[in-house]
Amino acid sequence: MSLQRWQAVLVDVLAGAYAAALLYRVVWLRLLQNADAPPVSGTEVAVYAVAGLLMAAVGWRYRCTLGAWALERRPLQGWRRAFLLHSGLSLFVLTLWAGWIVTRISPVELLSARGLESAARLFGALLRPEFAILDQALLAMVQTVYIALMATLLGLPPALVLGFLAARNIMRHHPLTFALYALLRVLINFARSVEPLIWAVIFSVWVGIGPFAGMLAMTVHTIAALAKLYSEQVESVDPGLIEAVESTGAHPVQVVWFAVVPQVVLPFLAFTIYRWDSNVRMATVIGLVGGGGIGTLLMQYQGLARWHEVGLIVLIIAAVVWVMDYISARVRETLA
Repeated sequence: MSLQRWQAVLVDVLAGAYAAALLYRVVWLRLLQNADAPPVSGTEVAVYAVAGLLMAAVGWRYRCTLGAWALERRPLQGWRRAFLLHSGLSLFVLTLWAGWIVTRISPVELLSARGLESAARLFGALLRPEFAILDQALLAMVQTVYIALMATLLGLPPALVLGFLAARNIMRHHPLTFALYALLRVLINFARSVEPLIWAVIFSVWVGIGPFAGMLAMTVHTIAALAKLYSEQVESVDPGLIEAVESTGAHPVQVVWFAVVPQVVLPFLAFTIYRWDSNVRMATVIGLVGGGGIGTLLMQYQGLARWHEVGLIVLIIAAVVWVMDYISARVRETLA
């Protein structure tokens, strides 16, 4: 059986287990029983697994499930199409329902007189910033910008190397290089899936709270994010030019240098500038967990409920982010 078919089976198993969990925990417990969901037991997990296997069996036999449609790309007719549409719509509605319940959405609390009064008091303080801490806030903002700058510069060289080593069209010609490609893709996806805030917590424990921890956290995430963007750009280059250079008997390194690099230079520059712009915005958030910069200052004044000072900090962050966004957009337009 093809890999694509196995992937379709896996999608159906997950979809069936997910639907069973929604039916039990949302519809049965929360809606019909009005009870809090208990901890997940082994028996419950087994029931979800059986539901997933049943869904996969239906998809295997009749090709009318989400996995079969999404991965095999076969047009469905008749009752198969009706089954897919109704089951997909039901799963979507259950997901929205579960999201409403889990996030405890309450328009009544949002629009209550007490809530609106608190919001008016808060925004009134934010709109009257306290300029007595202007020098302190500007210094913290400068530190934030340098955290983003160093994270971008230090992350750029490893990301460039990984961008080529994690490109399938470059590494597929030998079993060892392909194995290295697969390993690097796993590591890159893992590092990218962990949010910078989590990396900041890790490095705050490792090297202590401060801008160094924030810079390290952003560097790791920058390497992973840029490596993925670079590798995808390398994989999308014109294969004809690569074949032309290979036909001359050039070394693989020469093939990359003369056939791939000229095609990716400008996109690489655009990605790097965009990442620098993103890092400036991200650095303001990193400080909330001890990564230094203006985020740490914001957290301090927010904890003391000094909203006039918070208003000034928010104003500075918005101004600097807007300026950086404008500059990066103009540079990317120039490179395009």
